[in-house]
Amino acid sequence: MNASELRSTVIEILQSIAPELDEALLRDNRPLRLQVDLDSMDWLNFLVSLHERFGVNIPESDYAGLVSLNDVVDYLQARLK
Repeated sequence: MNASELRSTVIEILQSIAPELDEALLRDNRPLRLQVDLDSMDWLNFLVSLHERFGVNIPESDYAGLVSLNDVVDYLQARLK
């Protein structure tokens, strides 16, 4: 799966948690939680959904590094190789 496909799938997962999300307004390098207004529970649900969709374990110690859309896509891409 290339970065573009990963990005699309990540956005799809985000939209399932935050249906009001306007993809056109997303900036790849800005904090997702601020752009999408996700609370802690929404963020955890997002990370669990990523795990379920991609089969990638995301340890709690890695959560702090998953800030922007780019961070999430890069993280997944590195672990799906």
